[in-house]
Amino acid sequence: MGSGGLSGEIYRPLSEVQVSIIHERALDLLEDCGMTYAEGLNDVLNVLIKAGFIINEHKQRIYFPRQLVKELLAQAPGEYTLYSRDGKNDLRLGKHRVYAGTGGTAIRILDLDTGEARQTILKDSHNVARIVEQMENIHFFQSPCVPHDLPVEHYDFNIVFSAMMATKKHIMFGCNSDSSLRETFRMVSRIVGGEDILREKPVFSVSACIVISPMKFCTQSTRNVLTAGELGIPATVTSAPMSGSTSPMTMAGTLLQTHAEVLAAIALLQAHYPGAKVLYGGLPAMADMRSMGYQGGGVECGMMTAAIHQLSRHIDVPNYCSSGLSDSKTPDAQAGWEKAYTTCLAIISGNNFIHHAAGMLESMLCIAFEQYIMDDEIIGQGCKILEGINTDEDHLAYDTIRAVGPGGNYLTSDHTLAHIRKEYFKGNGVSDQGSRDDWIETGSLTARDRAVSMAKRILEQPLTAAIDPNIEKQIRRDFKIYLG
Repeated sequence: MGSGGLSGEIYRPLSEVQVSIIHERALDLLEDCGMTYAEGLNDVLNVLIKAGFIINEHKQRIYFPRQLVKELLAQAPGEYTLYSRDGKNDLRLGKHRVYAGTGGTAIRILDLDTGEARQTILKDSHNVARIVEQMENIHFFQSPCVPHDLPVEHYDFNIVFSAMMATKKHIMFGCNSDSSLRETFRMVSRIVGGEDILREKPVFSVSACIVISPMKFCTQSTRNVLTAGELGIPATVTSAPMSGSTSPMTMAGTLLQTHAEVLAAIALLQAHYPGAKVLYGGLPAMADMRSMGYQGGGVECGMMTAAIHQLSRHIDVPNYCSSGLSDSKTPDAQAGWEKAYTTCLAIISGNNFIHHAAGMLESMLCIAFEQYIMDDEIIGQGCKILEGINTDEDHLAYDTIRAVGPGGNYLTSDHTLAHIRKEYFKGNGVSDQGSRDDWIETGSLTARDRAVSMAKRILEQPLTAAIDPNIEKQIRRDFKIYLG
């Protein structure tokens, strides 16, 4: 087990009064303004009508009675586990327990040999999973990029299969259709030993941007989430507005809209499948008002992410958020400070499932293998903060100070030997902590240089397949598998 599961909520940008105000105003919005929807949800609307929602088909508007929303939110579980296949990296979600990992739908990757950006393929996603398996502080794998080398209808089960061949950590992915989610469910059931086992201990989950901001349900994502609820697979219901573009310019206004949108999504799912495992997916960000592009690296994104956890805790539902979304195009100093600020803020505020925390560049458009190595260290340092400073008698070292006495040293002290390997953060080797002479002698390498070498070493190692060979053969026979 790595650094995941420590308790956060050290940083809270909103007071309890402010949280309550946003929540109550969100309920006002849902009751008075409601949500709109696209075509193709007639069966869903029928269920909502029976549950007590008010539908105006002429306006294509769903209105959410305040008390009904409160009752439905109360049905969502406040704690549950996203499982790993070997039990070593289970994610016990809820309260302020923190986990961070990968994510994204990047379309480019920086080639490990040339450093040039190229189109992503399925093997890239597989190789990210291989790196994730080796990283102590990357706690889960979420599909990081678009596999341009296969048809869209084959994306989902191929992404999951290629990841499961490389890592036993929990896997999340953004499914493209409800039918492909069912196909993926059947495939993973074989790997874990049956559908009942998968329902009891889900080793994969799905994320869905169920809301098109502002205040509109996405037809396909809604169907994906409801299929997940039917199958017993945990699902993230996500709203990802950009302030100034698809949400108000102010942080408070963006948080209000985000909260209302996510409350609506949770209520919709619970109306269909009471008690369904769901993550509150609040991903507020900023729009670049010059280009209208997405900006994810600003410190305000970290502040809003911290507030999102407070809002999710207010309704006692585990949350899903983003960090590490640098606007930089390469693993440079800008990427370092943007990632450090947003990831640290996400961690110390207690967010439960922090995706995008590793590997991302160019505001989610690009990934880099070496960036995963560097981000593992950033996440690890953020989690170290959550440990706090132990002041028990052993750590205070009063007797040791007396024994060494004035003018002595602690180099050979038993107390030093007892704590030398566990008191301070030990990274994965990407940071240089030696002398300048040693640094020059070893080639004057930058952190990125070292991360590239580490990534290459991992990917050059023979792959120990994480799926039983006999089951792998059956899956390759019965599914259109593209991974060689």
